[in-house]
Amino acid sequence: MRRRLRGVIGATATTIAVLVIGVVVSYQPAGAGPQHGSHPGAVDQQQARAIADQVGVQGVSEFRVACSSSHRAGNDPIVFPGQTGVSHVHEFFGNRSTNASSTTTSLKAATTNCNPVADLSAYWVPTLYKNGQPVAPESVTVYYQGIHDMAQAKAPPQGLRYVVGNSKAVSPAENPSARWSCTTQSPSSPDFMNCPSGTKLETYLDFPTCWDGRNLDSANHRDHVVFWAGSCPGTHPVVLPRLELLITYPVNGGGLSLGGTVNGVNTTTAPGFTFHGDFMNAWDANELQRRMTNCINPGRKCGTDGNPA
Repeated sequence: MRRRLRGVIGATATTIAVLVIGVVVSYQPAGAGPQHGSHPGAVDQQQARAIADQVGVQGVSEFRVACSSSHRAGNDPIVFPGQTGVSHVHEFFGNRSTNASSTTTSLKAATTNCNPVADLSAYWVPTLYKNGQPVAPESVTVYYQGIHDMAQAKAPPQGLRYVVGNSKAVSPAENPSARWSCTTQSPSSPDFMNCPSGTKLETYLDFPTCWDGRNLDSANHRDHVVFWAGSCPGTHPVVLPRLELLITYPVNGGGLSLGGTVNGVNTTTAPGFTFHGDFMNAWDANELQRRMTNCINPGRKCGTDGNPA
């Protein structure tokens, strides 16, 4: 099992955030969307602190999924369902069919480039650019981790979807989820790091672990799930494994930007602190439950096969 160095954002940066918030792939350019209000904005102060408190927390139990980029397009089936080309450019991992009109049914009928193939889920993040040219990740590892109340954790239901991060952030403090680092050094930063020669750029993105137990989505694609803050609140009592993306890019140095939105217009020049990620669950239910039973609930670490290492 690969050993990982998790970058930790410094205490000063974390405090500021809490105070202020209170593979070659095909390319489809994005259009300029008329509005981007459906993207979730900054989290509240309590959630900002909960996100910051998770930085550096290792999973006690876990299983993994290894994916690669499948395609790149200006689509977002969660935020802009059915509206092809309206979103800024995203990098899609896993399910090869993901487009603006994707549903749980369509994802389950398609194929994936993930290992295991039982995971037909769609994962996506804004496309990275270096000097104006899109860069596909070198590797994408999706970790499903038990970090609290593991024995009570439940498998995410098919169709669950949510968005993490703040694509509309205008400063690093407005997006505590953004976390960039270099492959051989720590700490990390909410904005791009100028990684030295011999290293590669990487990012971690942590997803919430408390679900309301009823809704597969919500109006802002976030309120039905929250980050654990000492416990799961009564409003969100169902414990989920933490989904964590570890993405490594074959670049270092400067000249970096993201697909994003500025003043309602899609661009490829967004800063690193606008990083965000989306998830639509289309796992084979039996295989996902087997991994919960074998790995998450009993506190074991497993590989991509869902068996204890």
